[in-house]
Amino acid sequence: MKLVIQRVQSASVSIEGRVVANINKGFLVFVGLKTTDNEDIFDWVINKIKNLRIFDDEDGLINKSIVDLDLEVLFVSQFTLYGDCLKGNRPSFIEAMNSVNAKSLYEKFVFDFKNSYSKVQNGVFGADMQIALVNDGPITIILEKN
Repeated sequence: MKLVIQRVQSASVSIEGRVVANINKGFLVFVGLKTTDNEDIFDWVINKIKNLRIFDDEDGLINKSIVDLDLEVLFVSQFTLYGDCLKGNRPSFIEAMNSVNAKSLYEKFVFDFKNSYSKVQNGVFGADMQIALVNDGPITIILEKN
């Protein structure tokens, strides 16, 4: 599982001009699933995201989490995170999980996250989405768990 976590002031997902998810300050998290991923890693990833301390504390130090500050999370599925561009000019997606398996695993991941933290929204798996965001910092973290 590969995640791109962006600290944002706001973020939204639109499909065909209609906003389907919208958050204020928090995390925009792009989620890519690898062919070998399974539910065994969910607890670790969920706890890591919830407790990742990349927000400012009272002294201006990066020392607070989304849980500490009661912020929001927006998940967006993105198989292209497993695009391999080392050979040629066209990315290979051989490491990305197929869409049938990825859809159910992604939805289970979001479901489990929502069961442990209430301020969560998500895009629509497999849809042609337009993402709008105001990156904060900017701070972007890449997290990968095998």
